[in-house]
Amino acid sequence: MASAAALASSGWQVELFESRPFLGGRATSYPLPSGDAAGEFIDNCQHILLRCCVNLLDFYARMGVTDLIRFHREFNFLEPGGRRSTLSAGLLPAPLHFAGAFAGLRFLNAADKFAIARAMLAIRRERTRRADLDRITMLDWLREKRQTAGAIGRFWRPVLVSAVNEEPARISARYGFQVFWLGFLARPDSYEMGVPNVPLGELYGKFKQAAVHLRKPVERVVIQDRRAAGVTADGEIHNADACILAVPFERVAALAPELDLDLSLFEHAPITGIHLWFDRRVTELPHAALLDRTIQWFFDKGGGRYLQVVVSASRALVEMSRADVIALALRELGEFLPAVREAQLEKAHVVKEARATFVAGPGLDAARPGPKTSIDRLFLAGDWTRTGWPATMEGAVRSGYLAAEAASGVRFLLPDIS
Repeated sequence: MASAAALASSGWQVELFESRPFLGGRATSYPLPSGDAAGEFIDNCQHILLRCCVNLLDFYARMGVTDLIRFHREFNFLEPGGRRSTLSAGLLPAPLHFAGAFAGLRFLNAADKFAIARAMLAIRRERTRRADLDRITMLDWLREKRQTAGAIGRFWRPVLVSAVNEEPARISARYGFQVFWLGFLARPDSYEMGVPNVPLGELYGKFKQAAVHLRKPVERVVIQDRRAAGVTADGEIHNADACILAVPFERVAALAPELDLDLSLFEHAPITGIHLWFDRRVTELPHAALLDRTIQWFFDKGGGRYLQVVVSASRALVEMSRADVIALALRELGEFLPAVREAQLEKAHVVKEARATFVAGPGLDAARPGPKTSIDRLFLAGDWTRTGWPATMEGAVRSGYLAAEAASGVRFLLPDIS
């Protein structure tokens, strides 16, 4: 979609082939099974963005949907028992804009805060100086900086797992640095969290920049004399001057085996979304990060009665039954929101995305291909390609813009905020 929007803006006629009946890929919504609630749509998982996601915001502007994103300036943290802490920017300039709110975080003790402040200064100092950040994990670096158990468990880990969908022990320190530099330190407003106020399917359903073919999976890229000539879909050849293959890494070989890419280093990390509808309001908060438990976030999706609970890097839940996942979510959510224990659950739905993201581990960057391939006029897009970002919607849009640039020679990619 990002490639198509960019190319269309420079005069290209674009056709987009989508195997599903809706746009958005892994960031979409779909109707609940009719037995649950006919006609009701839910997001497959809660997808958010930060102000530092400049290319994603540019893409939304191209689609004309920026007004459908609501930004929040406060991050709520809840401890078991319900005690709340809030993080928001103050009046000081970056990178000191969180100083006042950070000092007031009740879920961290003085030793935790001192360790975190020391490490934040190190990120600012080392991000452009160290050559080994893609060879070590973020946990390696945190231990090098003598971070306390409380700092790792209640600050570094919750932020990283939510942002990158992986544990600090498996994340490249390069991307750990990126999360905290761009999201927390570079600019006073870069941390602000944007949440779509419509279902994702409705958001991306406003895409009009290309001729869209839904329920029409591409079966093969047509390659003649080492040049992409079009695609085959439903047994029909669709000719093209250029082709952009925007599929998950595990699908590339089937569609274009001539590329012969070595993608053996790539692996998946799962995300689980748990949708819960109660008979009464159970919270006044729009969202909160949940500490020390399996569940990690909740988002209010409707009047404090419909909550979406998110578990990133959710390998422990993949093999659990639906009933056990719901029971776990209710038990733990009740520790943070006492009203849950008194409310009746009206219905629930569990979405397990076993292949939600790729693992942005040490050493992977060298294996991430760029948009240009060994086949003339065949280009790659996808958050797993060499975008400079981990698996995020910003990374996906960056990949689309880079592929469009490679195809057209026109510049679309916006630079990071710092």
